[in-house]
Amino acid sequence: MKLDSIGEWFRTHYTAEVKPEMDGEEVTVFGWVQDVRDLGGIRFIILQDREGTVQVTVPKKKVASEVLSKSSVLQRRYSIGVKGVVKKTDMTPRGIEVIPKEIKIFNTAASQLPIDTTGKTPANLEVRLDARALDLCQEENTAVFKVQHVAVEAIRDFLFERGFLEVHTPRIIASATEGGAALFQIDYFGRKAFLAQSPQLYKEQLVMSLEKVFEVGPFFRAEESHTRLHSSEFISVDIEQAFADAEAVMQLLEQLMRHVCMTVREKCKRELAVLKYTVEVPELPLKRLKYDEALRELEHEGIEIPWGEDIPTPALRKLGKIHPYLYFITEWPTHSKAFYIKPRDDNPELCEGFDLMWRWIELVSGGTRIASKELLIKRLKEKGLNPESFRHHLQAFDYGMPPHAGWAIGLERLTMMLTGKKNIREVTLYPRDKFRLTP
Repeated sequence: MKLDSIGEWFRTHYTAEVKPEMDGEEVTVFGWVQDVRDLGGIRFIILQDREGTVQVTVPKKKVASEVLSKSSVLQRRYSIGVKGVVKKTDMTPRGIEVIPKEIKIFNTAASQLPIDTTGKTPANLEVRLDARALDLCQEENTAVFKVQHVAVEAIRDFLFERGFLEVHTPRIIASATEGGAALFQIDYFGRKAFLAQSPQLYKEQLVMSLEKVFEVGPFFRAEESHTRLHSSEFISVDIEQAFADAEAVMQLLEQLMRHVCMTVREKCKRELAVLKYTVEVPELPLKRLKYDEALRELEHEGIEIPWGEDIPTPALRKLGKIHPYLYFITEWPTHSKAFYIKPRDDNPELCEGFDLMWRWIELVSGGTRIASKELLIKRLKEKGLNPESFRHHLQAFDYGMPPHAGWAIGLERLTMMLTGKKNIREVTLYPRDKFRLTP
């Protein structure tokens, strides 16, 4: 088959922009063949682009022979262009169809595709991920990542309006950011280096100059956990603010979450309809549930957790049933949180750290940071970490480190909340976990 070049054609409309009031207008649409139905005297082509679908109707006795010839060879996933006239009709869900004057075939596709992109024949997630480029063409998946895009745009707009500067910290680092074994080691010109787990130490240093910073970017953890909530490469949305404490950044965070939910509800009506999902806009202020209160609630439900222990997943699931919305867990035991979280002045056994929960899922972790070099060294030692490994970071505390606080949102988990998806791999374009390195 001889393929066409795009030539001087240009798109006049996405499919969703073609409306009944355009009856009689000429349009040029580009996309892919989602389906073809031949009813003898008439042929229907469903053309899909990133915004949706439109029906291209080919009445065999009323179109040019070249149009008829080209429409006869079309198969699913062929990449095509259609120049035609909009016709108002009661026969399609959207009340319009396009009668083609010309069809261009830009590329063909295999006759046997690994998955059905119409969604009529479901495939399991592993099969879908093996053919991810094709899987992402499904309308539901396109909707997920458009929601994610709108969420990130809303986050950026919100933070820009409040004076935050966007930064980009290193991904190749010399020592662990947060300690632990969940590090990917790499060869850096013959020296040992690691992929960054988070931008934590760098963003703390940046508050000394830029004061209010944020970053949206990928980070890496050698997660042994193979669950629906963990991945080895993930996108983190981090902020750090000088002259602030945990309460200040919690208020910022809850306002941000409300803004994101409202924006997605307003801008993603079509996508949410495709996903059959409703985004709830939280009422502010969000509930602050102290760690001790959480343990008492769980004890009332027959789940006993020794004080000072982290709250395990089964207990969090129970907590999520008690609080089926967004809420904070605050006043954690100091030893349960990272070394840079500040202990409370009035009770050092507790710290100024917090988690923002969505039902049972931890969406955000944050808190007031330690601004004292001596206290930070003490906490490093308590965590079994060698202060010498952090000497470059500790050096910054000799230059007038201000009080500061911050948090980090897991973008994929936030996307799960905004789309109703149950597996983090479904809201990651190309997931990386313990077992998956391709495609």
